Amino acid sequence: MDTSRTRPSGATRSEEHRDAQVKAGADKQDSSETDRAPESVDADVIDHEEEMARRGVEQKGEGQLP
Repeated sequence: MDTSRTRPSGATRSEEHRDAQVKAGADKQDSSETDRAPESVDADVIDHEEEMARRGVEQKGEGQLP
């Protein structure tokens, strides 16, 4: 393992400074997927999603209050 120290270049320090100024947050959502019409979703997929939502609501287990 190399234990020698290196000195970052001016370009590296500049990029680190620029990166530190970026505010945290979610990336912009890709609109090509959100513009899809609901009719284009297969009926089996809709049925499966509804079944999983129902099962999630009825789920009992750890973290449940009596």
